[in-house]
Amino acid sequence: MKRWLAAVALGFTLAGAAHAAIDTYEFADDAERARFRELTQELRCPKCQNQDIADSNAPIATDLRREIYRMLGEGKSNQQIIDFMVDRYGDFVRYKPALTGKTAVLWFGPLALLVGGLVLIAVIVGRRRRVTQADGADSLSAEERQRLAALLDKNQDD
Repeated sequence: MKRWLAAVALGFTLAGAAHAAIDTYEFADDAERARFRELTQELRCPKCQNQDIADSNAPIATDLRREIYRMLGEGKSNQQIIDFMVDRYGDFVRYKPALTGKTAVLWFGPLALLVGGLVLIAVIVGRRRRVTQADGADSLSAEERQRLAALLDKNQDD
């Protein structure tokens, strides 16, 4: 009974993989196959968003792979294919978007936030140090110092 349940569970888990689409494209040479692989790994699936179109089983990824294959067959360059995809889906479709005015925030935003945070921390720490130094032991009156010394001497005697 346990073996039968294990076999059924295994069958259900593998059922999803059995329906995965497998693209079979014929390329003129290995260089064209390498270009196809490079392009499909460089472009992000618009539906999955965290997978490239080479690894995605989404229908749109299948369509994009087919479109790349068609464009390669027409003799288009890698840059022409990437430009077509960016025009159609935006800069988000590239894993490494080009540095432009629109994508500058993507490239420099995290660094600016980090530097801004470090400056803010430095300002806060600097202000606290100045306040601590101003309110430190030097601000005790002579009477307070004598009282403090008496308390310290009393504790040493005990």
